[in-house]
Amino acid sequence: MNASMSATITPIDPDELLATLRAWSDRGWLRRLDSAMAAFVRELDAQAAAPVLLASALLTQMEGRGHTALALAPCVSQPQGLLGWSGEAQAALDLLWARLPRNASDWVQALRASPLVRVVPAAGSASSMGTDTDAGDEDRGQPLVLAGTMDAPMLYLRRYWIYEEQVATQIARRAARTQAVDLPMARAWLDRLFDGPAPIEGCDWQKVACGLALRGGLSVITGGPGTGKTYTAARLLALLLATHPEPASLRVALAAPTGKAAARLRSSIDQSLQEIQQRFGDKLDLRALTQRIGQAKTVHALLGARPDTRQFRFDADTPLDVDVLIVDETSMVHLEMMAALLQALPQQARLILLGDKDQLASVEAGSVLGDLCARASEARYSPQTLAYLEAVSGQRLTVATASGSPLEQQTVMLRHSRRFGTDIGLLARAVNKGVASADRADPPGAYELLAKGSAEAQDPALTSPIGQPSTSPGKVWLATGNDAAIVVRLALRGRPLAPDSFADYLGIINQHQPPPGTDHEAAHADWVKAVLRSFERFRILCAVHDGTWGDRQLNQDIQQALARAGLLKPSGEWFIGRPVMVTRNDAALGVFNGDVGVVLPSASESRTPRVWFLDGEQLRSVAVSRLAHVETCFAMTIHKSQGSEFAHTVVVLPESGGDILTRELVYTGVTRAREFLSVIEPRPNLLGLAIGRQFKRASGLKAKLGS
Repeated sequence: MNASMSATITPIDPDELLATLRAWSDRGWLRRLDSAMAAFVRELDAQAAAPVLLASALLTQMEGRGHTALALAPCVSQPQGLLGWSGEAQAALDLLWARLPRNASDWVQALRASPLVRVVPAAGSASSMGTDTDAGDEDRGQPLVLAGTMDAPMLYLRRYWIYEEQVATQIARRAARTQAVDLPMARAWLDRLFDGPAPIEGCDWQKVACGLALRGGLSVITGGPGTGKTYTAARLLALLLATHPEPASLRVALAAPTGKAAARLRSSIDQSLQEIQQRFGDKLDLRALTQRIGQAKTVHALLGARPDTRQFRFDADTPLDVDVLIVDETSMVHLEMMAALLQALPQQARLILLGDKDQLASVEAGSVLGDLCARASEARYSPQTLAYLEAVSGQRLTVATASGSPLEQQTVMLRHSRRFGTDIGLLARAVNKGVASADRADPPGAYELLAKGSAEAQDPALTSPIGQPSTSPGKVWLATGNDAAIVVRLALRGRPLAPDSFADYLGIINQHQPPPGTDHEAAHADWVKAVLRSFERFRILCAVHDGTWGDRQLNQDIQQALARAGLLKPSGEWFIGRPVMVTRNDAALGVFNGDVGVVLPSASESRTPRVWFLDGEQLRSVAVSRLAHVETCFAMTIHKSQGSEFAHTVVVLPESGGDILTRELVYTGVTRAREFLSVIEPRPNLLGLAIGRQFKRASGLKAKLGS
């Protein structure tokens, strides 16, 4: 922009800015909530400058996208990169930005001048965002908080800043709390628990994880699919029981963000503990421990969720009655929930967090596990930690010594995957590394791996245009084309070499139903379990809700196709065979957001339809009349699928692409597949574009943790 042009641009005044924001909400570029936030700030502070109003609207928009704060520097310098707008919206954004201060420092000064903004110092920083005093502003209940440094200023909604402070404080305190370990006893038990063949990579990271967890109040265990996170957790429980001075009093709880993930955690832990019990016999009473653990719960249920409130039954004043808490699928736990969990957990209790740091972050704001594991791959252990690990586990780590934070001393990344030798595992690794296609120097990329399996499809209706001879026929498969009917065909009959489909569970329903009556309740329960297990073998995962390639439209298309094929008889809302997902927590009914069940008749003479759920081996049902918040789920979003695995997983990418398509999204979808994976891209190279785009959420938690 030249000098003559800049002279003609008039800075925008607050009233005109508010009108512009309302117009953007009318166009759908912003949410109504975003423009309303700016108007609310103006009501409270009539002198608020335009940058303050705009920053508050964008802060709310970013919170809706999962960020816990607004990073001001990139927002001011490259708003298009932050918002991802294009076309008319981008042009309108450029026009507005030309009338605003172009330096982040000007925005910071405007925010500091507002009585609605609390300015807090950044600990240990010479370029603090604090006021002239080290203490920063007094907390007067300001709705906005300005934190970070002059180089990287961050604007928060008050409650998210509080959550971040609570999590950072609790994590640091728990990570720093270590206790004495009887090294000879611990070493003897670890050697017994991990007496199998030496790991391929030379270090038994599972054994290391158990050794670290034994000494600390907090442990973070991360790793990709097949690295044995829950296998490790089970052996850690056995180790804690074996070394506990009063083993009969050890209280353990298991939790996960969704009902399905909680059931999988309990099933995996039970299986591992049974195997350990068989090996050790009377030396460990793991059967009694298993009984004391009880049912794994969702985090909501564990904390005692209350309807229509953010408050929980258990909190700092009413803590959980537990000595050890294991939380699986921690990547799905958002910032607010982690703050509540840490507040409710007794200070003396051990917390073990399990999860894959590379998966999608939580649907709600925050990327807690990603922040906790920011440098987990580096194994930043101090000389003291390395010496302890060698003494307790016999593992001599070939890593450079470092002065990592207390949290990093209690974090372990599991590295050897039982799946990474398979095509699905190799594909997951390629996606995670951002390798779409190979060159002469690199290992195979995602497209090369997908091409191998795609050549095996012999059905002309499902044949992909790419392909090379496969050493693992049909395990991974790619189809490129703009006809969503291919997804429906997969739903009806699977594909060659990967035949799992929805026809399987519907066949069990249609071919045989046990007769009604109390004399046949056991047979009815077995039949329901068979239906649910069959349904769980196949699933279609979408990136988005809306459009031709979204789960809402595909659910309709699949239901209609199944009906035309005579496999399903839709009649009314609650027809037999309808798969449903719970969309709202209802603690009174024992159902939670993300739970998936199938409508089936009861065992009574009336054959009343109920929604049946299977949690491990435990069967439960709810009357359809009591479930007000459910949706059909032949197809579901990748976000909602976290914590689940399916024998045959179909990942459907949307034609429009956009910011929703990221490496993390594709990686999460790919790793839901246990045996077979089918990927559908509506246009060429859409998968490659997604793999090349990483999504990082704005957060101050990592800096506060010293990572």
